[in-house]
Amino acid sequence: MSAGTAETGWLAVVGTGPGPDRWLTPETAALVAAATDLVGYGPYVARVGGAHHRRHGSDNREELARAAHALDLAASGARVVVVSGGDPGIFGMAAAIWEATERAAHDRWHGVAIHIAPAVSAIQAVAAAAGAPLGNDFCVISLSDNLKPWSLIAQRVEAAGLGDFAVAFYNPISRARPWQLGQAMQILAAHRTPHTPVVVGTAIGRGDQQLTLTDMSAFSPDQADMRTLVIVGNSTTRQLAAPDGRQRVYTPRCHPADF
Repeated sequence: MSAGTAETGWLAVVGTGPGPDRWLTPETAALVAAATDLVGYGPYVARVGGAHHRRHGSDNREELARAAHALDLAASGARVVVVSGGDPGIFGMAAAIWEATERAAHDRWHGVAIHIAPAVSAIQAVAAAAGAPLGNDFCVISLSDNLKPWSLIAQRVEAAGLGDFAVAFYNPISRARPWQLGQAMQILAAHRTPHTPVVVGTAIGRGDQQLTLTDMSAFSPDQADMRTLVIVGNSTTRQLAAPDGRQRVYTPRCHPADF
């Protein structure tokens, strides 16, 4: 991370990864160690840093206000790390930082150096635990309609089905919208066989992780919660017994598969 100007600090956006500390990258650890201030959703900020950090935790739905606060701190000379879960560029705080800078009708953030650090995402963790279900082209879709309408989500799910992409669903279900995952799966079912593999990964990398390998005929939305990522295979995705006897799911690199 390069320094800002003499009058300003710097801002880095990092991700904690979806699970254990070993998934925290060396770059992220170094940025956190060099920071004076940590900004982010409270539970994420609590996972990193030490006694010397000033911590600025906030609610999960205050992304733009959080971004502006972080930029203000950096402009005042602080070395700021904005903490996301997973990878900050995948449904994380990186986009909120750039959105805040674009919306700004002032120049008080002029000179602030901004760096986005790549991290391990939930999609990578779940795919690795399952085998290699994303071995060919795939789509990533958030089912949350907090920032976009359900009609657009449904349109994108339909397009993914038509394109024969493997599909990873973030934010699949919540108490406020328990029906969306089921409807998304119904849309995909028009373009998949009932035996298409489905991966359900919950809290992967943590002590209470659960990994379920099933198919579209047996899948139920009740298997998911907000800590879950669901991966639905494409027409070539298959489940097999690995040499150790455990079941794995993978998508061949060639399409259609040639065996």
